[in-house]
Amino acid sequence: MSGSKMASLAKDTAIYGISSIVGRFINYLLTPLYTNVLKAQGGEYGAITKMYAFTALCLVLLTFGMETTMFRFANKEGQKPAKVFSTALISVGILSALFAAICIMNRFEICALLGYPQHPEYVTALSLVVAIDSFQAIVFSYLRFLKRPIKFAALKLTNIFMTIALNLIVILWFKDVYQDYPTLLGWYDPSLVVRYVFYINLFCSASITIGLLPEISQIRNGFDTKLFRQMLSYTWPILILGLAGILNQVADKICFTYIIKGDEGERLLGIYGSAVKVAMIMSMLTQAFRYAYEPLVFSTAAHDREGQNKVYADAMKFFIIFALLAFLAVMFYLDILKFIIGRTYWEGLKVVPIVMLAEIFMGVYFNLSFWYKLIDQTWWGAVFSFIGCAVLLVINFIFVPKYGYMACAWGGFAGYGVCMILSYFVGQKKSPIKYPLGEIGLYVLLAAVLYVIYLFVDSKSLPLWLSLLINTVLICIYLAYLFKKDLPLKSLPVIGKYFK
Repeated sequence: MSGSKMASLAKDTAIYGISSIVGRFINYLLTPLYTNVLKAQGGEYGAITKMYAFTALCLVLLTFGMETTMFRFANKEGQKPAKVFSTALISVGILSALFAAICIMNRFEICALLGYPQHPEYVTALSLVVAIDSFQAIVFSYLRFLKRPIKFAALKLTNIFMTIALNLIVILWFKDVYQDYPTLLGWYDPSLVVRYVFYINLFCSASITIGLLPEISQIRNGFDTKLFRQMLSYTWPILILGLAGILNQVADKICFTYIIKGDEGERLLGIYGSAVKVAMIMSMLTQAFRYAYEPLVFSTAAHDREGQNKVYADAMKFFIIFALLAFLAVMFYLDILKFIIGRTYWEGLKVVPIVMLAEIFMGVYFNLSFWYKLIDQTWWGAVFSFIGCAVLLVINFIFVPKYGYMACAWGGFAGYGVCMILSYFVGQKKSPIKYPLGEIGLYVLLAAVLYVIYLFVDSKSLPLWLSLLINTVLICIYLAYLFKKDLPLKSLPVIGKYFK
């Protein structure tokens, strides 16, 4: 990868990382809040986990691949980006509005099917949330196309800070006020925390739309029917790909309470969902990388194919390097990070390394996916993802009744692993790229050795401070290899001048 492209990718990844990695990490403040207010035995956090799993699935259906499709068509010669954007925005907007209307009209029946017949407000709130978020997804995608990462990050962070602030006010402060002065907050019911969580989400999502009005105004460019048909022919395999991909992430949470029924199912799902939160730093890294990498790939591929294989190979290498670093950091400091969730949920922490490895597989699979996107054969992604999803579902339905949420974790690991392997071998035949497998393998080996040492040390009766000190030394060994091999300190900005 050329120096200028690597610098651009690194800069944009860092800025997008503010909104995805840092922002969502700040958002983890809600996890200890929810898991301490909602005890594992009650199962309420299981309801939040399951409802948001359905929300993620609906979000993929309503955007139907238009984010990636917009990038592809906006970078095609002869296309007007503003017209591409307005066509995508109108199509997603109409579909989202219809979805919300249908869900609200049938909220009682839908809630009964989901297992919460006494809470139709869940469907009302979240159907509006997913409709708004789907519409906004196209606008945020346009910001990425325009290379406006600062506005992107600012709005995402605003949403996060608003959500945190309102949760603290409504769930903590209002609860205290209600206990001391119940007549002052006659409408408030401390037993309805889940309802308030969804209402807060709705308010914040709707509020952020105000900051997107300048981009939304581009809708005046109208809807191009011929262009939409072309985009639709490109996007439907991406929809299938996205649907299978999101099912790999949420199918276990959606199916769990149908496999293990009743209060026990809700309790175990809440424990699993909270433990997965600890592992989600890996998905944040992948998301930040994707936000910066996707526009770069499509724009450069459209105008200069020469040398692109080097771009993909280097990007894969550095993604794996930093994904492994994130894995080691989370595992080595898990004794601190576990306080993100309430103590009653700690039994689920054993899924963290499995889920994080599954997320690494997913990130590698994403990096491998560009070969079929750039040759307009996105149906390959749909095939791979559905095979991976089938693997996940089979493992869940066979092993969840006996092994509980551990089977969910291993199902995701196997599902993404299959997707990754299939995409690599088929891609090497269809559009071969010479990845530096030897260099990547050395990092994988080093990370594996350090992790084995961690497991050995962790099994000893050492004081926490000593265990953390040893783990820090292990992290430093990995970083030392990275700085010596691929990222010499003298090449870094600011501090580099001290090492020349």
